[in-house]
Amino acid sequence: MAFGRRPVEEVVTEETKVWVCTSDDCNCWVRDNFKSSDEPACPLCHSEMSPSTKMLQVVENHSRHNFK
Repeated sequence: MAFGRRPVEEVVTEETKVWVCTSDDCNCWVRDNFKSSDEPACPLCHSEMSPSTKMLQVVENHSRHNFK
């Protein structure tokens, strides 16, 4: 018996634009819709970041919609 178990929700993923740190010593990346500027600097090591893509779970940034 499984009292209190909720049905497992399917995780929806899609190819998402991200910014990846260019430093070899850093693994940081940021979703494009969560970046702080047009060409962001790495929040951890302050190196340059380059655009890329990753298969990620769909996440909406509701705070960005309020400012457009």
